[in-house]
Amino acid sequence: MTFRLALAASVAVICLAGPVPALAQTPHTAVAKTPEAAEHHKLFDLFEDADRREQALNPLNGLYRGDDERIDRLGDLLTDADFLASRTDTRLNLALLAQIDRTKLSETDKLAFDVFRYTQQTALEGMSDALRPINAARPLNHFFGMHNYYPSLASGKGIAPFRTLAHYEDNLARHDDYIAYLDRAIGRFRQGKARGLLETKLTVGIMVTQLDTQLSTPLAQSPFMGPVQDFPEGIPDEDKARLTKAYEAKTAELYAATARLRDFLRDEYLPAARDSIGLSQMEGGAQLYAYLARESTTLDLEPEEIHQLGLGEVARIKAEMEQLKREVGFKGTLGQFFDYVRTDPKFKPKSREALTQAYYKVGREVDAKIRTYFATLPKSPLEIRPYDPATEQFEAGGSYESGTPDGSRPGVFYFNAYDLPSRLTPGIVTLYLHEGAPGHHFQVSLAQENAALPPFMRFGGTTAFVEGWALYAETLGHEMGFYKDPWNRYGTLQDEQLRAMRLVVDTGIHAKGWSRDQAIAYMLENSGMTRTDVVAEVDRYIAIPGQALAYKIGALKIQELRKRAETRLGKQFDIRAFHEQVLDTGGLPLTVLEAKIDRWIASQASE
Repeated sequence: MTFRLALAASVAVICLAGPVPALAQTPHTAVAKTPEAAEHHKLFDLFEDADRREQALNPLNGLYRGDDERIDRLGDLLTDADFLASRTDTRLNLALLAQIDRTKLSETDKLAFDVFRYTQQTALEGMSDALRPINAARPLNHFFGMHNYYPSLASGKGIAPFRTLAHYEDNLARHDDYIAYLDRAIGRFRQGKARGLLETKLTVGIMVTQLDTQLSTPLAQSPFMGPVQDFPEGIPDEDKARLTKAYEAKTAELYAATARLRDFLRDEYLPAARDSIGLSQMEGGAQLYAYLARESTTLDLEPEEIHQLGLGEVARIKAEMEQLKREVGFKGTLGQFFDYVRTDPKFKPKSREALTQAYYKVGREVDAKIRTYFATLPKSPLEIRPYDPATEQFEAGGSYESGTPDGSRPGVFYFNAYDLPSRLTPGIVTLYLHEGAPGHHFQVSLAQENAALPPFMRFGGTTAFVEGWALYAETLGHEMGFYKDPWNRYGTLQDEQLRAMRLVVDTGIHAKGWSRDQAIAYMLENSGMTRTDVVAEVDRYIAIPGQALAYKIGALKIQELRKRAETRLGKQFDIRAFHEQVLDTGGLPLTVLEAKIDRWIASQASE
């Protein structure tokens, strides 16, 4: 706390007292021989300095990178000091960036300059006085909040290391920060309640169920006790005994803090929470949603424009599904076709193990084909795992957890086996291509393994690019031959339809006043999704407005750029080179990506 307060105060003085001082020169800056080299070093010194300050403010990031420094802290999350430090830090970055002459940079450095400026400007807009109160009043929900992932992080099976005695002590220290986080969340909710800035009854009710589920696990079986149930070699017996007692005591404190939050939400907050579900139905919410739409898509698109684009995509994909229905010889309406696939036992996994083996099989088949489309493969291996049965009810259909840049920790593709009859087998290929290879695993791993990139490009990335790439990766199943099987094609059309419907439903809920029932009915009518999946999707859009817009918008842009390259380059077009250009500089804003690909096309055409 003291360090962050001091940092916030010092940065504020720098920003407000007068001209911003230049960064201290590092040795390579001082000996730069040309104006271009000098500006390059100034730029990368800024990146290095900004990353150092960011890691000081957010030590949890180090765990995800595989660093061991300062991992005994989670940071002063949800405090005013944390917000002030972050905002002034962002202002400092922009002020220092303004001292660099972009015209003297190389084309590659201009790309990095543009990405950094975009991310900092976008972050600063989100910290504005107009938007800050709405966000601060709603510190977490059933999708967004540390309570969702911290138990796994601390379980001994997550990203936190437990190789040494110090790692075990670090975890105990992190627990204190987590307890403080849960208690601060209560305070933020109370402040919002007093101002009439409220979370929805729906999301609060789901959070209460989540916390009930965590508390129903006997303390001895808690994920928090996992590390002391499997000590590594080299930990002395006396330390094992001491740590086991310490973990038992701390887990009891963690349960008590979780119960405090659960009780507050259930007994005090839920009765006051709002019945409406859309952001535009809350004071200041329309402005916040417009910002979230721009942030998510990285394009200057209005919600109504996105809504109309979604309606057009839904109609196009629905027509393709009509064609597929005729191809497989189904007699009946499209709705009846959807019901057939939803209910026929042949489309349901026979067991959890059968579902697991099906994903393993797809993984092997993708591995056999992948070098045709990619010149560079990730160093980090990819593992396929089901979610923990204790949490799977509240998880998405699948997700990806990144590995470490050196490959020492694998990337993990998680799939959901909850309510097994709802996990339809036609979606297996598409989900693997999206979350695993060549989707998130390739995009995330290739970026973070490129040590030539500044950290914010290696470890960051815009949602439109990250999710747009993963959705684009699904389309590669056509070229790989997976969709010659009509039922695999059915699965990919359903997934593409989901992303198109998101444009309609997300904007419908948050900009046009749609009800939850209206959103659910629309998705059931226009797709073959099960009700279980539809309800989970709609509740997700309610909880994290705007995020779902990124997938289809990003994929459409990447597909547009590929078509442009194929048209202009003709026989010169190389799919592996195109993918290299898209992936080798991290998750770019779409406008920056488009400019990069246009330059690459021009350079290839001139050869």
